[in-house]
Amino acid sequence: MTWSRRFDAPIPLHSGDGIRTLKEAGEYIVGLSKAEQNKQHWQLAAQELMAAAERGGIVMMADIAMRQALAHGCPKAPPAPRKKRGESYRIIR
Repeated sequence: MTWSRRFDAPIPLHSGDGIRTLKEAGEYIVGLSKAEQNKQHWQLAAQELMAAAERGGIVMMADIAMRQALAHGCPKAPPAPRKKRGESYRIIR
């Protein structure tokens, strides 16, 4: 197992760059402030990264944890409006 394992798709960052490997994700977390690193969502992301890199864990789990940690606190997009009104039926007795 190795830290050079790649994600299926790069994880986009606000700066426009992307995280492509487990090593880049680990370096990103290490670059955060200690207060930020100690938050639960970053702790979970770090655990999943270590599991994928050192214990043969699932890379997709590390990918999901990183994406959720990056999105933590961001408002969710409102649902798209329906494009077509549902059909109405008349009941005949």
